[in-house]
Amino acid sequence: MISAQEALDILDGAEQICPAEEVAAAVRRMAGEIGASLGQSYPLVLSVMGGAVVFSGQLLPLLHFPLDFDYIHASRYGNETQGNTLQWKVMPKENVAGRVVLVLDDILDEGHTMAAIREKILGLGAKSFHSAVFADKELGREKPVQADFIGINLPNRYVFGFGMDVRGAWRNLPAIYALKEEQG
Repeated sequence: MISAQEALDILDGAEQICPAEEVAAAVRRMAGEIGASLGQSYPLVLSVMGGAVVFSGQLLPLLHFPLDFDYIHASRYGNETQGNTLQWKVMPKENVAGRVVLVLDDILDEGHTMAAIREKILGLGAKSFHSAVFADKELGREKPVQADFIGINLPNRYVFGFGMDVRGAWRNLPAIYALKEEQG
C-alpha cells in the first residue's frame, strides 16, 4: 500500500489523457449500443470487481431494460502494475447456465483475464457471452479475446482513474490519467 502523499505525487506527475466529459459520453454511448444489442434478452450482467465497480455504477442506471445483476472477482494484478497468474476471488455462480451473460470490466489490457472469464462462463453453460469494457488498450498485437462493447481506446501506457488503479489508489477519479513512462 502506498501513502497518501505517494498517491498525490503520482497524480501530480501523471498526464490526463481522457477528461471526465469524454468518459461520461463514452458510457452513455455504450449504454445505447448495449441496449440495442441485448435489451430484449433479459441478460445476466456480471461486474468484475474491483476495477469495474465505477464503470458498472455509471452504466447500469443507463440500461433501460430488465436485467439480473451479480459480480465476479478475478484479477491478475492485485496492487501491482504487471499482470501475474489469474486469481479467482469470487467465481461465477451456477445462475449463468442457459443465460445471455454480459460481463463488465474496466479495461481490456492483454485480454487474458477476460478470456479466462469467458471460458469459465461458457463452461458453466451460458447461452451466450458478451463483454463490455470501458477501455481497450492498444497493444499493437492480437489479444485472445475482443470486447463486444468498448468505451474508449487507450494508448499502451499504464493508465488509472474511472475504476482503474495505480498501486491501489485513484480508482475514484472521473477522468483517465497515464503515468509518465518512468513511473510504471
